[in-house]
Amino acid sequence: MTQDRYGSDVLGGSGSTHHRPARTSRPQPAEPGLVVEEVTTGWVGAVVRVEKSGGMHVVVLEDRRGRTRTFPLGPGFWVDGEPVALTAPVRTTAPARPTRTASGSVAVHDAKARVARGSRIWVEGRHDAELVEKVWGDDLRLEGVVVELLDGVDNLPDAIRDFAPGPGRRVGVLVDHLVAGSKESRIAADAVKAAPAGSVLVLGHPYVDVWQAVRPERIGLAAWPTIERGTEWKHGILRELGWPAADQADVAHAWKRILGTVRSYADLEPSLLGRVEELIDFVTA
Repeated sequence: MTQDRYGSDVLGGSGSTHHRPARTSRPQPAEPGLVVEEVTTGWVGAVVRVEKSGGMHVVVLEDRRGRTRTFPLGPGFWVDGEPVALTAPVRTTAPARPTRTASGSVAVHDAKARVARGSRIWVEGRHDAELVEKVWGDDLRLEGVVVELLDGVDNLPDAIRDFAPGPGRRVGVLVDHLVAGSKESRIAADAVKAAPAGSVLVLGHPYVDVWQAVRPERIGLAAWPTIERGTEWKHGILRELGWPAADQADVAHAWKRILGTVRSYADLEPSLLGRVEELIDFVTA
């Protein structure tokens, strides 16, 4: 047997003949399917829709026989034995699209990713690549720039030789701990000299690891701890923070936690921001 969603009488109780006491109507959104009674006519029906007619909002009710009647929206209805004032349903709207990307660039919505350029940006490791993707990913896809792992600056000369840079095929390289007199700076200088002029740009930040490019306050620190020489830097940092530091899985979990605090360019140190922006300009020129 088909269930009667209207019931025999939406006002019916125990059969008492007492008059209903006067009560204040509560607001009730007229959502489709809501069963109500219009008190003046006794019409019982389910809300079909709310619309505007003759300069006023009305609600269309459909009874059990499929007949419809239209009534002004507002007070004068009962739902489940309670007086209500029907209101237009609340329409949820999608949140406004961001006007800026995480890097601070003007957001371009619904744009297709550009076909990859011949030029590339190389970074030393996976954590560098993930950080660049999180902050500059939208910009890179729009420009058609691919970020690839170098897997350590020691491999830079061989990688440049294999890539064979030249016109329309530039390489921008982001190096960790690129400071004067360091091993990294010597390798970078030699690699650039061996490449065609203007085809390779090597830039870096002064940090031992890209973790330090995240502002320390994002993880509750005033400054990143100083780790003594001879101690593997990431494991030393984790011990200073009191985080698990037994193996590589703990390092990976810690990086995920740190990366999760980065919301935009504002959470990174300027010394990294400027270098990445310069590399993007170089490979897209």
